[in-house]
Amino acid sequence: MTRKPIRFIDLPAQQERIKVKVDAAIQRVLAHGAYILGPEVGEFEAALSDFCGVKHSIGCSNGTDALTLCLMAKGLKAGQAVFCPSFTFAATAEVVAMLGAVPYFVDILEDTFNLDPASLKLAISQAKRDGLPLAGVIAVDLFGQPADYGAIEPIAAEAGMWLLCDAAQGFGGTYRGRKVGTVGEMTTTSFFPAKPLGAYGDGGAIFVDDDETAAVIRSLLVHGQGTDKYDNVRIGMNGRLDTLQAAILIEKLAIFAEEIEARNRIAGTYNDGLADVAIVPKVLEGCVSTWAQYTVRAPGKDRATVLGRLKDKGVPTAVYYPKPLHRQTAYRHFPVAGNGLPVSDRVAQDVFSLPMHAYLQADDQAYIIDSVREALAA
Repeated sequence: MTRKPIRFIDLPAQQERIKVKVDAAIQRVLAHGAYILGPEVGEFEAALSDFCGVKHSIGCSNGTDALTLCLMAKGLKAGQAVFCPSFTFAATAEVVAMLGAVPYFVDILEDTFNLDPASLKLAISQAKRDGLPLAGVIAVDLFGQPADYGAIEPIAAEAGMWLLCDAAQGFGGTYRGRKVGTVGEMTTTSFFPAKPLGAYGDGGAIFVDDDETAAVIRSLLVHGQGTDKYDNVRIGMNGRLDTLQAAILIEKLAIFAEEIEARNRIAGTYNDGLADVAIVPKVLEGCVSTWAQYTVRAPGKDRATVLGRLKDKGVPTAVYYPKPLHRQTAYRHFPVAGNGLPVSDRVAQDVFSLPMHAYLQADDQAYIIDSVREALAA
């Protein structure tokens, strides 16, 4: 019997669950016609704040713009150093370089893939010796797990730097009793469709408790406008969240907690089935991951061959990320901690991600596990 294709991320299954509500939400927006900054945007922002316990949630156009707006609000200047991991998507460093500042690349921890506090300390010392003015740290909640903020926060504070949390993959997670969105001076996320909480197009959000910072960000995302939209009081950008996306996200957020629970059950099943044949992901004690990706490592195996075998079995895979940022053409001239980033380089050679979503059926997951075991054993 031919198997039904396995999806890497099954957006149609989620859509089927909430289709009636999403269709109704879209029709409400079409009826009132406020396509830009309509009432659903404010409603969604309030729901986000209730979900994670932050004072201000600010919807915006995408996760990259969310990071940019935060850096603009902090007044980031050309030549200042911002420390960030190299093993992440380009947006984290892109926004720093785009504003003329210096992304200073830091290594990661091998077990969690997140920023290594010891490497951060080393990078800060080097930057000081090189005469670079220190600005801030961008920690990334990679693959859905919060970074080790208990270790990172005091390092940033001691150096007089702000901490920005890039939770493009991690919104919905928890760090030792603190919900993602309430850590650091600001947190950003992305609603790209493949994210755990994804729109049907681009979208993002910023989370902040400080009233003044929130007011500046709201001005910046609408061209820097003041009380009169034709009196722009600062240089800004067009970073608004579309009303239609907000309306869709309201319905998705309503089931998000259930989906996070399902993702964690699925991750547990993967761990149980693969821990003896691959290096499976580790979640820090007291933390909850949203499992944006389920990423394993198979050191010593030819990754291309393994992925080819899985493809032949009908198991989709992806590699996040085959080349760390400090090895990429646009970023290789920026400074790195120490003499290099050996962990980032090492994991980039052997990581691969398996299907992960809240609607992965037990029989499909069992088939995936069996297929991975066979592919690694061959």
